[in-house]
Amino acid sequence: MSSRGLVWSGSVLAVLAVAAVGGAYWKYPDFFQPPTVTTGVAVLGPVSEAVYGTGTVEPERWAKVVPLQRRRLIELCRCEGQAVKAGQVLGRQDDAEEVSALHELEINNEQLTRDLDRASRDRDKSEAAKTEYEQRSTQFEQSKSRISAQKTRIDSLVLRAPLDGMVLRRDGEVGEIVGPTEVLFWVGPPTPMQVVAEINEEEITRNAAGQKAFLRSEAFSAQALRATVSQITPKGDPTRKTFRVYLRLPPDTPLRIGMTVEVNIIYREKTAAVVVPAEAVAGNAVQVVSSGKIQRVPVTVGVRGSRNVEIIGDVSKDTTVLSPARADLADGTRIRVENVAAKPAPAAPADIAPVPSPALDRAPAAAVVASAADADDAVISAAISAHVDSVVNDARRNVGKYR
Repeated sequence: MSSRGLVWSGSVLAVLAVAAVGGAYWKYPDFFQPPTVTTGVAVLGPVSEAVYGTGTVEPERWAKVVPLQRRRLIELCRCEGQAVKAGQVLGRQDDAEEVSALHELEINNEQLTRDLDRASRDRDKSEAAKTEYEQRSTQFEQSKSRISAQKTRIDSLVLRAPLDGMVLRRDGEVGEIVGPTEVLFWVGPPTPMQVVAEINEEEITRNAAGQKAFLRSEAFSAQALRATVSQITPKGDPTRKTFRVYLRLPPDTPLRIGMTVEVNIIYREKTAAVVVPAEAVAGNAVQVVSSGKIQRVPVTVGVRGSRNVEIIGDVSKDTTVLSPARADLADGTRIRVENVAAKPAPAAPADIAPVPSPALDRAPAAAVVASAADADDAVISAAISAHVDSVVNDARRNVGKYR
C-alpha cells in the first residue's frame, strides 16, 4: 500500500476513534467526568455534654396545710399572695359537735370539783372517807385530761400557717367537706427558689453538686435559663428508676413557683473540639478533600448529635470533608465539588443534638458551639434542639414497641 493510502486509512481511523469517544462521552458522561460531591467544613469550638431530665420550680422552704379531720369548711381566708406569720389562722372547720362535747365535759368537771372539795374536807374523819377522797381526786384528774384532749381536738379544726412566709396557693371553698387527703394551702417564703428534677438512674453517676445546668420553659422559650446543682438525693426511686436532683436558681430568674422545666445538666466540657456534619462520618472515618481528590481519614466520634458530631483524629480546623460521605468513592478519586463549603461565622453556633437514649424516655443532651464568647447561649439553644429530637425519636420507637 502506498504512503498516501496509509495516511488516508490513519485519518479515517482517527476520525472514527474521535467519533466513538465523543459518542461514549455523550452517552456515558459519568465515565469521563469526575463525580460531583457536596462538602462541609470542620469547625473548632467548645463542646458540652449534658444529662436531660424534667423538674418543677419550688421554694427552698415551704409546707402544705392539710386538715387533720374530715369536716365541713366554715371559714377560709382570701389570702393568696399575702404574707403570713407562723400560727396565723387561715381557716376553720365545723367544730359544733366537738364544742358540744366539750361543754358536757366541763359540766361534769364542775360536779367532780364540788365532790372533790367535799371529800377533801371529810378525808381525815375515817378510812372510808380517805378512800372516797382518793377516788374523787382520780376522777377529777381524768376529767381534766378529757377536757384538755377535747380542746386539742377542737384546735385541730383550726387551720394555721406552719411557718413565716407567703400563701403561695389556696384551694377549697367554704361549705366543702375536706379531709386529710386535700391540701388547702401552700405556705412558704417565695424566695430563694429551686428546681426539683428527676434524673434517670443510668445517668445520675455523671452528676455532682456544683455542676451548672440549663433549663427550658415554654413560658420563656427565647431565654437561656440557668441553674446550679445544689444537692442529689442519696436514695433513688426503684419504681420510677430515677434520682431526685435539686438545682438552685439565681435570684433574677423569671421562672415562677409551680412551673415545669426541662433540665440539661452539663457534666463534660471541652474548650476546643473539631466538629463536622453528622452525615460526613461513615464507618468511623471522614473523607477529606485535598487537591481535588479524596482521602479517607479514620476518626473517633465524641459528642454525637443529630446534625453535627465531634471527631477526634487527624482532622484539623477548616478541613474540607465530603458531606454526605460517599462510600462508593475510593481513596484518590478525583471529584468535582458542587457546593463551595463556607466557613461558619465565628459567633454562629454549630448546633448539635444527642442520640436518644432508650431508657425511660430520657436522653443525654449535647451541644457544640463555634465561639467561646457565646458558649452558654449556644449550649442552651442546642440542648433545646436535642430534647425535641429525643422526644420525637423515643415516641416513634415506643409506638413501634407497643403497637
